[in-house]
Amino acid sequence: MVKPAYSVCLLCAGLLGLASFTINLPGSVFDGPSPARTPAEEQAMFQVEPGLTVQLVASEPMVQDPVVITFDKEGRLWVVEMRGFMPTIDGAGENKPVGRVSVLEDTNGDGQMDVSTVYIDSLIMPRALALVPGGALIAENGALWLTQDRNNDLIADSKTLIDKDYAGSALPEHAGNGLWRGLDNWYYNAKSRFRYQLVKGSWQRDSTEFRGQWGISHDDKGRLYYNYNWSQLHGDLVPPNYLSRNKHHTATTGIDQGFTIDRRVYPVRSNPAVNRGYIPGTLDKEGRLLEFTAACSPLVYRGTALPADYAGNVFVCEPAGNLIKRNVMSENGALVTARDPHPGREFLASTDERFRPVHLTTGPDGALYVADMYRGLIQHSAYITPYLKEQTLTRDLVQPVNRGRIWRVVPQNWKRTQPKKLGSASSQELIGYLSSPDGWYRDMAQGLLIDRNEADTRQALTDLAVKGKNQLARFHALWTLNGMQRNQSAVLLSLVADPNPLIQSTAIRMLEPFAKADKTVRVALGQALLNQEKNAASAQALQMALSAQVLDTPTAHQLLANLISRYASTPLMRDAVLSSLQDSEFTFLQRLWRAPGWQMQEPAKEILLEMLTTALVRKRNPGELTALLTMLEDNTGKLSWQQQAVVAGLSTGANSDKKQPVVLTKAPRILTQSASLIEPSRLVKVASLFEWPGHTVDRQLVTTVNPLNAEEQKLFASGRQLYLSTCSGCHGTDGKGMARFAPPLIGSHWVLGDGKRLALILLHGMEGPVDVAGKVYNSPDILPVMPAHSTMDDASITAILMYIRNEWGNQAGPIGKRVVGATRVTSQGRVVPWTAKELNTYVSQTSEEAGK
Repeated sequence: MVKPAYSVCLLCAGLLGLASFTINLPGSVFDGPSPARTPAEEQAMFQVEPGLTVQLVASEPMVQDPVVITFDKEGRLWVVEMRGFMPTIDGAGENKPVGRVSVLEDTNGDGQMDVSTVYIDSLIMPRALALVPGGALIAENGALWLTQDRNNDLIADSKTLIDKDYAGSALPEHAGNGLWRGLDNWYYNAKSRFRYQLVKGSWQRDSTEFRGQWGISHDDKGRLYYNYNWSQLHGDLVPPNYLSRNKHHTATTGIDQGFTIDRRVYPVRSNPAVNRGYIPGTLDKEGRLLEFTAACSPLVYRGTALPADYAGNVFVCEPAGNLIKRNVMSENGALVTARDPHPGREFLASTDERFRPVHLTTGPDGALYVADMYRGLIQHSAYITPYLKEQTLTRDLVQPVNRGRIWRVVPQNWKRTQPKKLGSASSQELIGYLSSPDGWYRDMAQGLLIDRNEADTRQALTDLAVKGKNQLARFHALWTLNGMQRNQSAVLLSLVADPNPLIQSTAIRMLEPFAKADKTVRVALGQALLNQEKNAASAQALQMALSAQVLDTPTAHQLLANLISRYASTPLMRDAVLSSLQDSEFTFLQRLWRAPGWQMQEPAKEILLEMLTTALVRKRNPGELTALLTMLEDNTGKLSWQQQAVVAGLSTGANSDKKQPVVLTKAPRILTQSASLIEPSRLVKVASLFEWPGHTVDRQLVTTVNPLNAEEQKLFASGRQLYLSTCSGCHGTDGKGMARFAPPLIGSHWVLGDGKRLALILLHGMEGPVDVAGKVYNSPDILPVMPAHSTMDDASITAILMYIRNEWGNQAGPIGKRVVGATRVTSQGRVVPWTAKELNTYVSQTSEEAGK
């Protein structure tokens, strides 16, 4: 159901001309058909971590093709059944209204569902579900619908259109999904820029950042987690919609943050029926999948049934590899990272090729639940390669369809208790559930309290938020009051200095609308933040920077200057500061220009000055840009580092700017009389931003100097920031190299030549002598080894390559988006730096093999 990586680009290339394709894999891979098995037979084929077991909850015909599962307030299991998905190898009949949403119940308490009620049927490819007051939001046939059960018989009585454009695409693999209720009471979606909220009885749609592909969840702090088929775990480090506020700045961090570059998977059987099984590096010598190709449904486990070590872990489905991966999460300030706790063995894997885990949820019993589509073919017809088609038909993997199982992972000898039915709980009881150790109960209690919105719960919730001993209960109480619109500014102001970082940050965030509307609150908040800033840890400092936008400008700039002086080297803080500076970037730049602490050169300070300058280019205010050019006028014959940073920012801004030139009243001295101070290619770019008497922009010349398209220019801009943070310490901010550190990048055939070779250098490092432009560099003239940067994600490395190949007069042009990822796969296992000879030989050999 989730599209493997590389599909579109290879399809466009004609799949290397393959009409029918075979591949030389071990004989054991082609072991004939993988027959459909009974639930009991499949259950015996699971391999799960020691101490755990897998239990059957439901199976066909009660449930068929489950793609989403969730529990309601009464402990009943709701299932979205995409029964129209790929009934044949060509997808014929996909648009038939055969989908449904069912409600499963365990009426005798034995742990298995024994009653099924079809809530709604005759649906076309349903794909998302959210339980709401009186019914459910359901996404099907591309639209979002509100369905309502008016007589409480678990059967929908009405279906009302909420948003006809919800899905955004007719293809199952590219359509919005999720409908996940975040702790901020918005419903978020994957593969979408929309979020939804019920406001005074009406459903409202709002724009938000684009997130993921299939599945979404949140952790105890409300951070959203999602992923892409090829990259297993991404998420947000800041609350939604902050970093997109400043239309003059595009953030490069904070949202859609990769939490791990680890894509390795460890199936317990061969996986020949994957879409790109013929590509080297997709399968190992035993035919087993090497890396994620269908990652989906990341779930932060916040239950209590599994041992304590599993709390906060994130589980990711890989249906193409018949497995579920476990990630252990770590926090360092505002940053989050993930790791595989036991490489070589997965949390759950099956030797049954038809085990297709596609969705996860936590139950009210604290257990981990798995939706298993149980089918041979999960690739949509729009992307099936000839190779996969042959595999599927030859090995009888198309049929049967319309099967499906729900599994529960629990400890061995686990004693199941009957879930509490919160629908009939009193409001005071629900407030008590906000202190539950189980995230399912806290989330459900919060939602039910908001839905009821009873005025007499306000004081009890406020007391819990202020005086509670359980910090997560206090956090939920605040968000419950927020959802009920019953927060009080005085209470929130008292929490700005709270010793708990999560409560403090949440109070600051919630004070923003009060500060916008009330000057007294605005002044009080500004003073409180200035008082707290000096001792704030990075996570709290980050929220302060994000919330500074609502303060009066002098206070905001003082706070932001203090914060950036402490955290200038943190990319996330730089983006947060810029997000709060729309329309006052120039004033802030002038402040830093004069500040004593900003007179000494540092890469982080250069980056921020460039970012501010680029924002000014996007703003295009003639007065501010004229004043900025005046700041570049020089009488010493050499630009200062601050001036060079501004020139670099103007050049970077010109890369991404296709608007009409800014008209100046007179020729700027820095671009005419002092033009020799600026590198020629940069001069052309900067001059292209402006027109003045006697000067018009030569578009042909600009295009020659800057051949990148809009998307590539964005990568170029982010690459500049990454380069300054990562590479400039050795290669120099100007790419000219540095004695005793590293050779120049300007004109280097290592930079301008084969993009794959350059990617290999960044991934694994390089040692020994290297010839650059006819000069041999070796230690002690340079460092003996350039270190590997394999811990950087593919997008970051691609951005750096895009930048260094097209800056300082280099004009190598763009580098493909897949080059780094494909190179990383094909060079797996390399643990030592390359020598120049080894690298050239390797690239030559792999190029020959690819051409065969």
